[in-house]
Formats: sequence, C-alpha cells, structure tokens
Amino acid sequence: MSEKIQVGAYYFPNYHVDKRNEIIHGKGWTEWQLVNHATPRFKDHQQPKVPLWGYGDEADPKVMEMKIDAAADNGIDYWIFDWYWYDDGPFLDSCLEKGFMGAKNNNRIKFCCMWANHDWHNMHPGSVRARATGKLELLYPGKVSEKTFDTITTHVVEKYFKHPSHFNIDGCPYFSVYDLNELLKNFGSIAKTRKALDDFRKKTKAAGFKDLHLNAVVWGRPNLPGESVPVDPVKLLEELGFDSFTSYVWIHHVELTGFPFTPYKKVRDEYFLYWEKAVKTFSIPYFPNVSMGWDTTPRFVQSDILSEEYEFGKCIDQNTPEAFKAALQMAKEKLENQLGPKIMNINSWNEWTEGSYLEPDKINGAGYLKAIREVFNTK
Repeated sequence: MSEKIQVGAYYFPNYHVDKRNEIIHGKGWTEWQLVNHATPRFKDHQQPKVPLWGYGDEADPKVMEMKIDAAADNGIDYWIFDWYWYDDGPFLDSCLEKGFMGAKNNNRIKFCCMWANHDWHNMHPGSVRARATGKLELLYPGKVSEKTFDTITTHVVEKYFKHPSHFNIDGCPYFSVYDLNELLKNFGSIAKTRKALDDFRKKTKAAGFKDLHLNAVVWGRPNLPGESVPVDPVKLLEELGFDSFTSYVWIHHVELTGFPFTPYKKVRDEYFLYWEKAVKTFSIPYFPNVSMGWDTTPRFVQSDILSEEYEFGKCIDQNTPEAFKAALQMAKEKLENQLGPKIMNINSWNEWTEGSYLEPDKINGAGYLKAIREVFNTK
C-alpha cells in the first residue's frame, strides 16, 4: 500500500479585525469588504465571489470550528497559515491564536506557519496606477532585526511547535519561509543567515524535538510588488540548510499570457513542466502545489481600467471544480511516483481576493472541497 499523501492548504488570515488594518482602512475593516464590493471587470468575468458561509469572523472560535470540520471532513490534513511578524510585533495573528487555538475541535486538523516575511504595502485596495508605477506606500518592511528574529523563533517554538496540533514531518516541526531574499537582508550575508537558522534549530531541539524541518517557498516569477527572484535558489537553499522547498501558487512559475483570461488547463500543464524540472534541479525534496485559480481584481480600485499591459490584472478562467479535480488527480499520481515525503500544498483555503479558495461559494457550493475528498478517498 502506497504512503498516504499529506494534503495541506495555505490559509490567508485577513478576514478578522486587526488594529493595524483599522488604522489604515477604518474601524472594523477586513478583507471581506473587498470581496463584497468586487465587480465584473470584463465580459464573462464572474465577480463578486459570494461566500456560502457568509462573511464570518475567523478569530471567533465558533466560526473556526465550522471551518476545521469542513477541512477535516474533505481531506485537508493541515493548514499553513500565512504568518506575519515585523520589528514592531505581530500582524493578523488573532485568526490562529484566538480562532484556531480557541476552537474546541482543533485536534481534527494540523497547522503550521509560513513566515510571510515580505514587505507589506498599502494595497487593499491598491490602484492600478500605483501598482504599475511601483509607488505603493510601504507600511511594514519585511526586513527585521536579529533581535526580532530571535523573538520570532522563541514565540514559534514555545507557542506553536509545542501545541499538540502542530504539523510535523518525521517528528520535526515544519516552518516555512516565503521570501529568501528578504531573509538574507535580515542578516546581511549567507553565513550570518545560516547561523541564525542553525540557532533556530538548536532552540527547537532544546524544546525536546528531534529537529526543525525548514521549508522554503521558491518561485521563478515575482508575484507581489517589490518581490525579486533569488539569483541561484539551488545553491542558496543548500548553503542555508533548508530541508525542503515548495511553491505558493502556480503563477509564481507560469506567466499568464492571455488577457483578461488564461485557461486553467494551460497554466496547469506549464506548472507541471516546472515541477518536472524542479525535482531534477534541486537536491532537497519538493512539495508540489495545486492552485485553484487566480483573480486579484477585487483588490483594485473598481473604477480603474485594466489593460493587457498591466500584469496584475490578468486572471485564470475555466477553473471549475471538475478542472481542479483533474489537476488534483494528476498531482496525486505524479507524487506517488516521486521519491521523498508525500506532501502537497494547495493554494488556497481562503484567498478570496486572489480568486483561489476552497471555502464554498454560492455558485460552486462545496465543489472544490468535494474534489479533494474524492481524489484522496477521504471517508
């Protein structure tokens, strides 16, 4: 009998009230406001996306309990929370620390963190003109001090790794880093960065764990404003001692060539070519990705005109639950024949304003969750 594939999904925790957001956007603001006010921007453009469960507060344990049951019942083994911590402290952490950790059924699903250590710009909503010229207001720099990094790792080990529902690989707590370039900026050199990561490992072992499983998100194409691609990620991951690497979303590796739409199957097939190349190029295990879709137009000023010259306005279409299911099946078959841990990450549980979510909507119902349950034979 083949090893069970562990299926994870990224979780973007911007659907609860956070004081930082209130300072910028006003009292009570969450990203649900962008979802609710999205409009069709092109012919045959399906917006707004309407959540079947309503616009719930994910920091409420009762709301999170419903999400946990839905994830567990449909084959999601763990969530990877997009996790933010800057020099002046945490951001968007109430979803995990109040919602998930306060949920009575949080033993039904595992969790872990991807440190989203990128710059946070004022892009909710961001105008097309500002994004196109690169003049977005920088709110929170991703670069942190060595002291802050020490605080971060202590918090992660004590608060998260020791939680009984934390996701481990072979007894080692999983922790992922989103932006390798930004990580290097923290310490100024590869040698100093390696030392900081080695200290993180020592801290993890001192807490009673076998070791730390350190994962890196690698991409071939920038996604957010200000991102850049590492010059030599293969060498960099080796020198920094990472244990595995993964992807956040298909469009990190595939250019959307159509406007306004690129077909889902085309993006899928091009991503699979990247996957094939990645496992041959890197010496550490690759945890593949299946993306549900892509449409960031809810994040734009809705009166702005999107054009073919503006890359962030391009979308994926034809991403039906049936097409998603076919991609899952292909990924399952390929992963079963790949050496190393059988682990796969999905984009995403709830990236509503990026058009990539598994939570039920009023058009497809729970179709995307059902696809996972059926492909991975979850009872």
